[in-house]
Amino acid sequence: MIKFSIKRDDLVRIITGDDKGKEGKVLQVLPKKSKVIIEGCNVVKKAIKPTDDNPKGGFITKEKPIHISNVKKI
Repeated sequence: MIKFSIKRDDLVRIITGDDKGKEGKVLQVLPKKSKVIIEGCNVVKKAIKPTDDNPKGGFITKEKPIHISNVKKI
């Protein structure tokens, strides 16, 4: 099993990529993929189809995972 020094609810800074320099709280750690999801960083818009809950469909914004080597603990 892989151990990481970054845990959920830690404050981290992104050191590479489009969101370089942004800081945020870790929402989730994905150890099998070596990725983390950070609040408010790497946000994308995703189209969703109409469903019973959302009859019109539309777009939602969602945080995507970032590789753990691209972030550092503050």
